[in-house]
Amino acid sequence: MHGKTIKTGGRQNMTNALKRLPTGIQTFEDIINGGYLYVDKTALIHRLTHNHKYVFLSRPRRFGKSVLCSTLKSYFEGRRDLFRGLAMEQLETEWRQHPVLLISLATMKGGTKTEFNNKIDVQLSDYEERYGLEKPNDEPGARLEHLIKKSSAKTGEKCVVIIDEYDAPQLAVLHDPEKLVEMRNTVRSLLGCLKDCDPYLRFTFITGISKFSQVSIFSELNNLDKITMTPQYSTLCGITQEELETQMMPWVEHLAADNSLSVEETLKRLKMNYDGYHFAEDLKDIYNPYSLLQAFLWSKIKDYWFDTGTPSSLLNMIEKFGTRITEFDDGTKCEEKEFDAPTEKMVNPIPFFYQSGYLTIKDYSPATGRYILKYPNREVRNGMLFALIPYYVESNTINTNSVVADVYEAILGDNLDEALEMLKVYLAGVPYAENATSEGHFQTMLYVVFSLLGRYVQMEVRTAKGRIDMVFQTATDLYVMELKIDRPASEALQQIDQKGYLLPFGQSGLRLHKVGISFSTEERTLSEWQIVDTPAC
Repeated sequence: MHGKTIKTGGRQNMTNALKRLPTGIQTFEDIINGGYLYVDKTALIHRLTHNHKYVFLSRPRRFGKSVLCSTLKSYFEGRRDLFRGLAMEQLETEWRQHPVLLISLATMKGGTKTEFNNKIDVQLSDYEERYGLEKPNDEPGARLEHLIKKSSAKTGEKCVVIIDEYDAPQLAVLHDPEKLVEMRNTVRSLLGCLKDCDPYLRFTFITGISKFSQVSIFSELNNLDKITMTPQYSTLCGITQEELETQMMPWVEHLAADNSLSVEETLKRLKMNYDGYHFAEDLKDIYNPYSLLQAFLWSKIKDYWFDTGTPSSLLNMIEKFGTRITEFDDGTKCEEKEFDAPTEKMVNPIPFFYQSGYLTIKDYSPATGRYILKYPNREVRNGMLFALIPYYVESNTINTNSVVADVYEAILGDNLDEALEMLKVYLAGVPYAENATSEGHFQTMLYVVFSLLGRYVQMEVRTAKGRIDMVFQTATDLYVMELKIDRPASEALQQIDQKGYLLPFGQSGLRLHKVGISFSTEERTLSEWQIVDTPAC
């Protein structure tokens, strides 16, 4: 790849800066020694490690938490050779060699204490061998305390403890109360020693996706600096626009050339698909690093993030709390204090959706401490909707996508009537769940189906006089749709007229259509619809 000739904007550009992509590599040493691309976060790491001692950071999966932990490990081990050319090389003057205990709970998803203890045993045994310690016949927490104290005594330096993905064991059993209690106590037994080890600790760093009760997990460790939503560290994980356009620019040019696009258009598409995360009220834009690397690797801008894991916890939350996903496009409000509520005691699942990366901060009011949360970008929205097909439509997602493609072609052919007829036949054959009789369920089902068309869809759009059920827009036409259950489609049209739902779109330049749709709970599909064309203003 090095020195490859790439085409950018109709010109030849010779570059030696096209470094290999660190896809699947989570060790800082391997990234540096292998000559892989590393986006320099070491200035922030220096600030973090010189201003804090106990730190907790949550970020969504695939956002570089493990690489960050590995970088911290190399730094505290005094590996100056690995930081040549990075900001840390100029900032650090001492390069002290601390004993570092990096423990990962990321793979502990079996939900049993036996699995947890076995995997912890392997990691602790490695460190005990490294520092010449006999393996004590104790619980993991006692062994960790022993390691901290003895490694510090042997080296003459305070110990550094890094816990990666501390919440993985609990998230695996989040919706099983009995197992959750056991796993919470098991993790607490490991981490409970940290406060008593304070004289022997230089720095403690804990990462995860969500925030479980600090009291129950960390015992009396109540001095954690929670930097999850602080502006000073909002860019610690993820890629900023500046980093994309400087340190990653050779790969942007390469992607542009492979897809016969200008650099400007490529940046626009990358932003639309992978940008839009905000981790603090300063609303500093952050890109998903995993998705960017995958797009560069395969030279294709598509959805990657949801392919890395099935969001079963997300679907369980939606079902448990009756979450209305149709509100996510419009924005859902969340109070500041709700973000500090422990995951296992939540009464509002929205902060969990934020912590997991399905929603992000789009606005913040300092006066009220209220956040507005929406989908970060197109990739997450598309992935969310695809994941919801089995829950709201049917388990056969391939069949659904095929029907959606047929409906899409009919709409592009200016034949909404034919498209709705296809939907009627399709939905009549879908085996619905017992609770699929409410307007909300059918409305969400339509929202999912129409959103999968890949165009702009809004649900329950706010107007001065009410809420529109759905607005569906193509390049030339805009459809304002109102849904009724077991009532005539004419009533839906009357509501559109009475509440002036077309007025906000009068200057759009698009052909406008009023659509009244009626669902039959007996037939479990569309029973009738009426379409009224209105010329554009």
